Amino acid sequence: MQNDLVHADGPNGKSPMGEQVRARRILENTAVALKKARDAGIAVGFVRVGFSQGYPECPKNSPVFSGAPKAGMFQLGKFGTEIHPSLEQRTGDVQVTKHRVSPFYSTTLMAQLSAQGIERIYCSGVSTQAVVQATVRDGHDRDFEMVVLEDCCAAHSEQEHANSMGSLARFCKVTTSAAVDFAA
Repeated sequence: MQNDLVHADGPNGKSPMGEQVRARRILENTAVALKKARDAGIAVGFVRVGFSQGYPECPKNSPVFSGAPKAGMFQLGKFGTEIHPSLEQRTGDVQVTKHRVSPFYSTTLMAQLSAQGIERIYCSGVSTQAVVQATVRDGHDRDFEMVVLEDCCAAHSEQEHANSMGSLARFCKVTTSAAVDFAA
């Protein structure tokens, strides 16, 4: 939910991904889910992909990330790596900066989840076919109960999103921001 990916003024704002973010109302649905989670006393977390100045952590041969330096995307400390302003962040929220697709790879995510005794992860994000899939599969294999908020996710096309959700159904429960019951 960082600006480079979901903000109308970000690099993806006018791309097919940006169109899907708007058409699927990802930001509005995510704001609803965040409020419901906070009201239920559920920990909230934000994951961002980001690279230090000069991109030393950026894999040069990655089809996903190798174009970031040239495009000026995912620079830590810049507008693009900030979480969209419509999504309220609070002190104490789980915060993860990642350098690969999975938020579990070489990050502090496991330590933060363990410290808080978290056993269930509600997942959303952009893009469904990359970070959401990686998060669900890695979380599943680490014995977390995984729940995807389907209407808080988007891919480059509706078809790509549907295909991703279809393949994820074996690894998680699927619900929506309106139907999720954080107290259950």
